[in-house]
Amino acid sequence: MAVVRDLRVLVRLRDFRRLLVVRLLSQLSDGVYQVALAAYVVFTPQKQASATAIAAAMAVLLLPYSLVGPFTGVLLDRWRRRQVLLYCNVARAVLAACTAGLILARAPDWLFYLSALAVTGINRFVLAGLSAALPRVVDGERLVIANSVSPTAGTIAATAGGAAAFLVHLVMAAGVGADAVVVGVAAVLYLGAGLSARTMPVGLLGPDPGALQPRIGAALASTAFGLVEGVRHLAERRPAAYSLGAITVMRFCYGALTVTLLILARYLWSPPSDTARGLALFGLAVGVSGAGFFAAAVTTPWGAGRFGRTGWIVVCAASSTVLEPALGLPFEPGPMLAAAFLLGLTTQGAKIATDTVVQTSIDDSFRGRVFSIYDMLFNVAFVISAGVAALLLPADGRSPQLLIVIAVLYGAVAAAMARFRRTRHAPTTHPARPAP
Repeated sequence: MAVVRDLRVLVRLRDFRRLLVVRLLSQLSDGVYQVALAAYVVFTPQKQASATAIAAAMAVLLLPYSLVGPFTGVLLDRWRRRQVLLYCNVARAVLAACTAGLILARAPDWLFYLSALAVTGINRFVLAGLSAALPRVVDGERLVIANSVSPTAGTIAATAGGAAAFLVHLVMAAGVGADAVVVGVAAVLYLGAGLSARTMPVGLLGPDPGALQPRIGAALASTAFGLVEGVRHLAERRPAAYSLGAITVMRFCYGALTVTLLILARYLWSPPSDTARGLALFGLAVGVSGAGFFAAAVTTPWGAGRFGRTGWIVVCAASSTVLEPALGLPFEPGPMLAAAFLLGLTTQGAKIATDTVVQTSIDDSFRGRVFSIYDMLFNVAFVISAGVAALLLPADGRSPQLLIVIAVLYGAVAAAMARFRRTRHAPTTHPARPAP
């Protein structure tokens, strides 16, 4: 099979393997850290978190840095990306250790959120930098399979980290002690991710030396202008712009379903007082969704080759339109877990296709900015979905209206991308590489 052959070639590429190790360790740490935060905010026995409280926590952790996300891209197009991966992961290790100390000290919630906000804010640099650097270690011919393997392997690593954090919580007595231990583990893993970046040459991941501005003052002074340039560059690349719009809406849908699952596991499928059972059920849902991400890595290269990249997004969105209400409306654990797997597959499949469209349509000197915009859209969509879920979800999480709205949104994405695909033969005015 061509996919297997390309995969064998990828694993022989030393620089690709090194970048993949950084991603795996970084996202493994993210999974551990995020589950620790969720357990502390939602599943601590002393806390009775509602959908509104969960939405507020997501807004505090994601929205501020999502709004400044494109500014990180301007810096990513000027700083050595290898150095960004090194120093950002080391900084996250220090801040995560501080978060563990705050949990043990039972510090005020605002101080805890401030520390967690710093960790997740730095994450914007790491994820955007990893995506922008991938074309520097893989040739364009194998970029689709690389986008299947690398981000999906990172997502699976994050899921594995989350599963490990769930296991620690189930073994240890519920309370702040378990939360602090898990956050401490994340700090150690962040440090390992930073040190693994040192195995690569400083200039390997770009950007080109001519694009660098060593003086921080000069880089910050050009931030606003660089952001406008990045948006204009993206607007001129219609395949990338349409794909980003589609995956943003699909991310909104996935976020709303995640909050729904969390509330169902906490209050409907287990007694509200039994936080361990609720945490175990939600952990199972996260693991099943991660298995869907893995399935997307296997099926997307075939799907993108069979239907084209934008065509594969249409298939993923159309499938979600049917599967989400069919499996979700009973509000039973079995069908909802099946939905978690299938929607994980379709969401990640669409993301892999979008990553490749953006990478092949955007010039290297703009990739950092565009992927930061991508990252911002991803997180803002998740925050907004949590807010919408907070308005529509009852106390036990059972809301047919929300599931119907999500199905309609999936259908709208499928229709819009199908229409774009039909009109794509129109001539373009930029020298982008053609998509298959």
